[in-house]
Order: sequence, then structure tokens, then C-alpha cells
Amino acid sequence: MQLEGAIIKEQGQTFAVVVVKRLVTDNRHEAAEATHSFSRCFPRMPIVLMSQDSSGVPTYFGRRDIANFLARVPMSAIPWKRYTYN
Repeated sequence: MQLEGAIIKEQGQTFAVVVVKRLVTDNRHEAAEATHSFSRCFPRMPIVLMSQDSSGVPTYFGRRDIANFLARVPMSAIPWKRYTYN
């Protein structure tokens, strides 16, 4: 499995951000399932999902404090990379 994401360390907290399709973040059940699925890729880390609308505006799903923090961070400042997991 390949995914686009980032591991961020901020204010003593380490968490993962994973890029998903908008339909995932728009559906709480799908988002919860995706978060659970990605937890094996990022063990013991809070996971926040990120999708973008057609204009590139991000939407975050996950822990409210982390999602609120990410909403204030420019997308270009997030250290995105491609991860490969078996």
C-alpha cells in the first residue's frame, strides 16, 4: 500500500497526517474506518486525515486540537512524502 502523508512533531506531540479523497472526510463512518486502517502504518500516533476540495482548500478529520492546528499551517509547510507499507 502506498499513501501520501506526513509525520509532524509539534509542541511535544507526534502525529500523522494522511491524504485521502474528499468523500472520506465528508463521511464520519468512512473517516473512522480509514483512521483505524492507517493506524497500523503509524502505530501509537494520532492520525488526522486531510482532503482537498476542487479549489485545493484542505479539510481535516481527526483530533480537534490537531485539526485546528493544521488548519492554520500552510500546506507547503507540511513535510509531505510517499510512504509504502505491506
